[in-house]
Amino acid sequence: MGISRRLLATLPLFAIALVGCGGGGGGDSTAAAPVETTEARALSKEELITQGDAICAEVNAAVGTVGSTSSGAEGQASQVAGLYGGMVERLKGLGVPSDESSGYPEFIASAEALAQAEDEVKLAAEREEGEGLSEAETAASSALTSFQSAAGSFGFEDCAEAPAAPVPSAAGGESGGEEGPGGVEGEVEEVAPEEEIEEAPEEAAPVEEEGAGGGAGVGGGTEGGGSCEGGGSSGGIGPG
Repeated sequence: MGISRRLLATLPLFAIALVGCGGGGGGDSTAAAPVETTEARALSKEELITQGDAICAEVNAAVGTVGSTSSGAEGQASQVAGLYGGMVERLKGLGVPSDESSGYPEFIASAEALAQAEDEVKLAAEREEGEGLSEAETAASSALTSFQSAAGSFGFEDCAEAPAAPVPSAAGGESGGEEGPGGVEGEVEEVAPEEEIEEAPEEAAPVEEEGAGGGAGVGGGTEGGGSCEGGGSSGGIGPG
């Protein structure tokens, strides 16, 4: 009986010791949050080219105007690096080819290499490393050529073009020919040649008809039918 009582007395202490040692509870452990996986949407090759070219056209135009929107090597390098970094993220966000289109992984890899090379140019410009900046710019130029080559191989058009500032559209009649009065560009209204007005010929003075019996001469001209001697009565105009 003494042993049983002692066992009963020690049981609560043993239970408290187990709780204090953390047995069975595991309250301090944290459950791992579930990892959400998003599958990249599949696009056809034509869809990838259309959407990818739209992104590249926008970036090419922006990079082409960097010189006019920022000053200094550091500012320009930072802006270019940001543009190409954003381009890569947008291209990768489009999705993956739905069919087995060869060349797309190489295209994405070349875009990432271009963005990385432009980051190196940015760092060299920030550190004001003259020689290092020149080397980084050379590497970036080579990376851009590789990106354009990979883009052209896959079928892109704008992504295969070099960056250039957009060409403003000509207004009015500057782009092609003069604008006519009717608003049609390139058409010039023809002016009808002036017609020469022919002057009416002057009417000849009426010729007096000779009288039946004599001419117009005074004193018996030869045309009046009179003789030269003293004038005939029928030919001249007598005194009475």
